[in-house]
Amino acid sequence: MLKKLLILLFSFSILGVSFGQDQQDTTQIRKGRLIGVSALAGTAYIGGITGLYYLWYKDYDQSKFHLINDNKAWLQVDKVGHSFSAYQMGRVAFTGFRWAGLDEKKSLWIGGTYGFVFLTTVEVFDGLSTNWGFSWGDVIANAAGTGLFIGQQLGWKEQRIQVKFSYSPSKYAQYNPDLLGSKHTERFLKDYNAQTYWLSINPQSFSSSRKIFPKWLNFAVGYGAKGMTGTYYNPEEIDGETIPCFNRTRQFYLSLDLDLTKIKTRSEFLRLVLEVANMVKIPFPTLEYNSEDGVEFHAIYF
Repeated sequence: MLKKLLILLFSFSILGVSFGQDQQDTTQIRKGRLIGVSALAGTAYIGGITGLYYLWYKDYDQSKFHLINDNKAWLQVDKVGHSFSAYQMGRVAFTGFRWAGLDEKKSLWIGGTYGFVFLTTVEVFDGLSTNWGFSWGDVIANAAGTGLFIGQQLGWKEQRIQVKFSYSPSKYAQYNPDLLGSKHTERFLKDYNAQTYWLSINPQSFSSSRKIFPKWLNFAVGYGAKGMTGTYYNPEEIDGETIPCFNRTRQFYLSLDLDLTKIKTRSEFLRLVLEVANMVKIPFPTLEYNSEDGVEFHAIYF
């Protein structure tokens, strides 16, 4: 998931500039914009994959293409993270091509599948690396995120259900810092105990009157896990040091959220900031359920 999040952030920084101005719905192709968006998308793809190879894969042993079944890893938090990355990359690319004037259908199939194509390439790299392998579970998760985006655009012409991310530091990373990160900047990407993924649902968009709820208010259901100091199981000791025994436990959440894209502004820069920030779940009071502690209430949960 670390590799996928790095790619996602890189893609936002590249593609984000393409729709930071006027996102008006138009079917008139703006050639200059279309060339620019296409070039940026290509640069993000080639640059991201090339950079990833030299920063990640180059120093590891290569192998023949092989598969791996990692579906039980991290209580599937990493799989949900794959769906999040594919969804958000597709959303960014789609918005960029619409800004360039490409029609809805072409933008959807070119931009909406961008994340799936990008992440599938990464899976091929994994399949050629001794330390990893091509995971059909990852591919299915990528397809789920892409399908959620494309399906909503086809059915509703809008994203009524969005996939979001939040991070809250955990106590578990300290016991295996090599795997989970030794600093907060590393743990943000590597500690699956600290990551929560959300389906943020806009109730007003499902209302026939469209007046029951504020248009910017969402309900959110989240998934995470805790107690994980290893990928598939928790080791009893690391580097000769005994570590506490933790139960690997799934966590389910119910909360509120904000759809920042529904906030009107004339500022082109602020519009871009809101688009990018909208992939993060806004902190709110939250109910949590897990099999270890039952129901818990958090006054504010990040």
